[in-house]
Amino acid sequence: MIAPSRGVFRSLRNHNYRIWAGGALVSNIGTWMQRIAQDWLVLTQLTEHNAVAVGIVMALQYGPHFILLPFTGYAADLLDRRKLLLATQAAMGLLAGSLGLLTVTGVIQLWQVYVIALIQGCVTAFDAPARHTFVSELVGETDLSNAVALNSTSFNAARMIGPAAAGLTIAAVGTGWAFLINAASFVAVLGSLTLLRVGDLHCSGKAERTRGGLVEGFRYVSRRADLKTILLMLFLVGTFGMNFPIFISTMSVTVFHAGPGQYGLLTSMMAIGTISGALLAARRERPRFVFLVVGAAVFGIGCALAAVMPDYLLFGGALVIIGVSALTFSNSTNSLMQTSTDPTMRGRVMAMRLAIALGGTPLGAPIVGWVADRFGPRWALGVGAAAGVAAAMVGLIYVLRRRSERTAAPDFTQRRSGANRIR
Repeated sequence: MIAPSRGVFRSLRNHNYRIWAGGALVSNIGTWMQRIAQDWLVLTQLTEHNAVAVGIVMALQYGPHFILLPFTGYAADLLDRRKLLLATQAAMGLLAGSLGLLTVTGVIQLWQVYVIALIQGCVTAFDAPARHTFVSELVGETDLSNAVALNSTSFNAARMIGPAAAGLTIAAVGTGWAFLINAASFVAVLGSLTLLRVGDLHCSGKAERTRGGLVEGFRYVSRRADLKTILLMLFLVGTFGMNFPIFISTMSVTVFHAGPGQYGLLTSMMAIGTISGALLAARRERPRFVFLVVGAAVFGIGCALAAVMPDYLLFGGALVIIGVSALTFSNSTNSLMQTSTDPTMRGRVMAMRLAIALGGTPLGAPIVGWVADRFGPRWALGVGAAAGVAAAMVGLIYVLRRRSERTAAPDFTQRRSGANRIR
């Protein structure tokens, strides 16, 4: 048996993964520029600091992940993922360009932002499961966990660069140009997809086009207590905890009275934590359930600390803690679910993960936004803290129950039906 390669950046030895990672990094920077610019546009230009409006935009963007769930995961398992990504990435580039042109020409209205957010949500609902599971085709099963962590590193490196670049762009030439830069950044990821060595892809078995194929993923998860526990934890943290655009924008504008540059810097400070967490994850040989529980607990503590911080810099320091824990938690859910799932079911299982993580936003974001408007952003962070602690308790109960049954910690050491189980 060939021993797995070691090292934090071992997946980059793979030609296809290097090409993909380079294009993704450029595109992710543009994506983060758009996220910051969009929140700033809604919060300061189209409304009078209305956090609920920001929450509605988030709900429209992420709601389709839940509504379209039966179709998006099945598409990722059934179709050629590279071709599907070419279509979805091109569509997202066109949407970013449309939003940029509307803003630069001065005709942008709030309802137009809502419409574009909804269309973008529908496109990303198909893009995200295919993009997450495409990693296994780039590197194979051996380095999958490492590649997932490096993807997180790239995404969070972009989170560190993009918001700061967005703040500078908004201050220098206006919000619309951040959207246009994002539109141009999609050329990089589209180029990387066309430059891949298709013959070197590790194409796993595809799902069969059967009558019950759309719902088979639900049956699969219903038989797995480990996956159900992860999804419940993800629902709590994703719905009520990971509303960072609301937390950071409202604290920045209404509590610390910061400008766009300082607002972008706060998001970049949190990215210092997330990229650190991603590099730590890349060093691990395999994902473990205990990291999921610890990540949720520290996330709750970090939100509580951020809620009581008296000034801008200390709040930024608390965001670093939140960043490390949020990435540890999110990456653990991703790696645990991908490496323990049958390859023919992976797209549907990951679609469920994304639907829970992002689709809960239509419920949580307006609630958290209302709390921020009614009681203040510090109380909104308190909601995130409670969510993190509750998720940690759910995970701890599962761990203790499994230990009592097997007198051993949860692990990934045995295979059943061709896939690892979380022990």
